[in-house]
Amino acid sequence: MKLTPVIVALLLSGCAVGPDYHRPAANVPSQYKEAKGWKEATPQDAQSKGEWWSVYHDPILSGLLRQVSISNQNVAQYEAQYRQAKALVSESRSDLFPSVTGTGSSTRSASASSGQRSVSNSHSLEASASWELDIWGKLRRTLEENKASAQASAAELANITLSAQSELAQDYFQLRIMDSQIALYQQSIDAYQRYLTVINNKYQAGTESRATLAQAQTQLESARASALDLSWQRAQTEHAIAMLIGTTPAAFSLPAAPLTATLPAIPSAIPSELLQRRPDIAYAERNVAAANAAVGVAIAGYYPDLTLSASGGFSSSTFQHLLSLPNRVWSLGPELSGTLLDFGATSSRVEQAKAAWDADVASYRQAVLQGFQEVENYLVELNTLQDEVQAQQRASDAAKESARVTRNQYQAGMIDYLDVATTENTSLSQQQSLLSLQSTQWVASVQLIAALGGGWQGTSP
Repeated sequence: MKLTPVIVALLLSGCAVGPDYHRPAANVPSQYKEAKGWKEATPQDAQSKGEWWSVYHDPILSGLLRQVSISNQNVAQYEAQYRQAKALVSESRSDLFPSVTGTGSSTRSASASSGQRSVSNSHSLEASASWELDIWGKLRRTLEENKASAQASAAELANITLSAQSELAQDYFQLRIMDSQIALYQQSIDAYQRYLTVINNKYQAGTESRATLAQAQTQLESARASALDLSWQRAQTEHAIAMLIGTTPAAFSLPAAPLTATLPAIPSAIPSELLQRRPDIAYAERNVAAANAAVGVAIAGYYPDLTLSASGGFSSSTFQHLLSLPNRVWSLGPELSGTLLDFGATSSRVEQAKAAWDADVASYRQAVLQGFQEVENYLVELNTLQDEVQAQQRASDAAKESARVTRNQYQAGMIDYLDVATTENTSLSQQQSLLSLQSTQWVASVQLIAALGGGWQGTSP
């Protein structure tokens, strides 16, 4: 028994031209240089990361970060693009099935010939169906491409959300350190003001020189200028936080307060699967999958398309007897269409698709390498900062003790005020340097968490 062309087409519809997708290999080390427990991994960005910022135990920070995914306008933009990509997947899936349309019409027309006027009526009711058989897998490759693109869009949404949250957390810690720096300057300003009052009284009494008075004034105004410089920087940082949570600077205020968060300890060993959660790596890998499917779509251009069409309905000049058997009309038949000569256009499209795939593979491998580099950088930075902050803390404590001793010596009349001013300035400088290092430490901890795709505490079920 011979198989009809339709049955043959249906049997062949299980195949799809073009290469099947395999994740490209990436040149990565077996472990990290700056931490133990690392090895090559497979992107698993869909794993839940939870609220990674909870490791800082700061309720204000947690409240702000939760608003990012709700109110940030960049996040809203990418969320809309993701919904658009999902709708495109649904549209591509529907192309695998027949489409059915219905039409109905009723017309009345008049014509004149040889002085005679005739009037005619025409009524019709018809349904038609068409189905493009996916013999070569073009439609399935298109669906595969759009699915991968939608997954890339989801990863892009996750990446922009994580980036915005990371930026907000960094801004928040920098702002809190600025609060401490401004408070430190204010304490110094109050002390310098008291010194200036005492020295001015001595100068009026003729027991202190004009140079000493000028030195005290210089010290006071310099501290005021530094505090004012930090004030506008803090205001701009507050404005940046407002933008990240999707509100205007005028509608947002973050009162000055000390930093009470907990700086998480750097893990001595990090689970190897954490890098898999980086959404930018997942985005690059899904783009490779989409490009791979696009090669199959392009190759399918070499082959003809087979479409089955059928229509049926009723047509009559009278509406009353429209749905009667003698007025029925129908048609049925396949349509085969393909390119006979395009002077290399199809082969050019195939080469374009293959070149795009090569470019996406290189982009994916670069994303993996960049991920390793970022984690290495932040690990070595945090490890070094631990010792640096401790050393700076000792220097700050020593400078404060030196300033205390010289103040006592000045009050006892043993030294000039110039020595006091020198040690006070040194102490203030050392304390500000300590706060700057602590700011860098907090920021680097957020950057490491972001580089790991959202936390180093392991994956959530």
